[in-house]
Amino acid sequence: MMPRALRRLVHMVLFCPLSKGLQSRLPAIKVKYLLLAWLGILITSWVIYMQYASYSELCRGHVCHMVICDHYRRGIISGSSCKALCDQRTLTMQRCMSTSSTHQVYSGLWKDRPVVIKCGLEDPLKTDGAPGSILRQEMSLFEKPTRGTSMDEFKEMLHSFLKANLGEQPSLNTLVDRVITLADINKDSKVSLAEAKSIWALLQINEFLLMVALQEKEHTPKLLGFCGDLYVTEHVGHSSLYWLEVPHYLQALVPEALSSSLNHWLAPAWPRRARITIGLLEFVEEVFHGSYGSFLICDASPRHVGYNSKYDCKMAELRSVASEAVVRGFMRGRRCETNADCTYGRDCTATCDRLVKQCNSEVVQPNLAKVCVLLQDYLLFGAPVDLRGDLEKQLRTCVTLSGLASQMEVHHSLVLNNLKTLLWKKISNTQYS
Repeated sequence: MMPRALRRLVHMVLFCPLSKGLQSRLPAIKVKYLLLAWLGILITSWVIYMQYASYSELCRGHVCHMVICDHYRRGIISGSSCKALCDQRTLTMQRCMSTSSTHQVYSGLWKDRPVVIKCGLEDPLKTDGAPGSILRQEMSLFEKPTRGTSMDEFKEMLHSFLKANLGEQPSLNTLVDRVITLADINKDSKVSLAEAKSIWALLQINEFLLMVALQEKEHTPKLLGFCGDLYVTEHVGHSSLYWLEVPHYLQALVPEALSSSLNHWLAPAWPRRARITIGLLEFVEEVFHGSYGSFLICDASPRHVGYNSKYDCKMAELRSVASEAVVRGFMRGRRCETNADCTYGRDCTATCDRLVKQCNSEVVQPNLAKVCVLLQDYLLFGAPVDLRGDLEKQLRTCVTLSGLASQMEVHHSLVLNNLKTLLWKKISNTQYS
């Protein structure tokens, strides 16, 4: 039996908004309030269950830790973070930020310094879930190079791999040397088999390859260490342009206008958003024609653009950025019926030649146009009245950029510089500059 005090409390919670007189006159309202209370409990329970189910599916950091440390203790892999992760326990995973079960992302601490820890895993649906099965699947990542591979042969492997993924670049030998230096964690001017296996597995991860190629760029997170195919990067204070992200299972219930309004309300002040935008435009410049070729942003999502406490733009996610050579290779000879069949990632789309039913190799929409679509929402709300007209005009011109990138380089640069200049003039000589 429910205690009298508890029954009285439930009665007060459910019926206190109504006076006794009104309750006696409108008894049906009691039932309505009770139904609303139960409906609230059911919805809350469903949200909690979905959150738990999503967490269980996406967050498998413990598996990642087990696999990496098992390989490290068996001498299969090596890395600058292995001791801290597996022996000293000074590198720890904390909050799960994964959006895919095969790509684990955690915020963490390394000797009390905030970091981000990333690790790849096999799809759990492809294994039987047993630890031994997972270990066997992950072993295939570290099959190359094989025992007996000479240093010259390993350098040739690296050169061929980088050429295939970045294209023929005059500075590839410099990048090979950078990779060798990174692999040599004990600085003995030699690369052990475990070191070679680790760096080779890491290079298969698109984001890691880009971080190595763009490591001197201001808006790319710094690589701090690695162990096997687990790697550690600097922590980006804000990992998305917007604070509020509605979970996929609630998107049907939460109106887009409501989430957009809340994000506008929670966003930084306009001058700070302008500073973040300038950094994002500089990143577009950095990847347009860099030392190791051009790179294409194939998912210009606000979830991939972050910023630090000083409101400097930092790309929180680089997996959606691909080299032009890789995208061209994907398009070359690909069969198609419509332009949609010629899409790499989410939005790197080329045209379909309907006569021969093959994709053309060049992407139609340049990086800048994709970024400006994103900025139309992020930058226009709250913009100063005296600037809004020019800003709208510049963004409208930017969004309509199209055509082959190789034929519009001058126009691309002109639009980008005009937009940067417009923003910089407004915030220069202020506390936000």
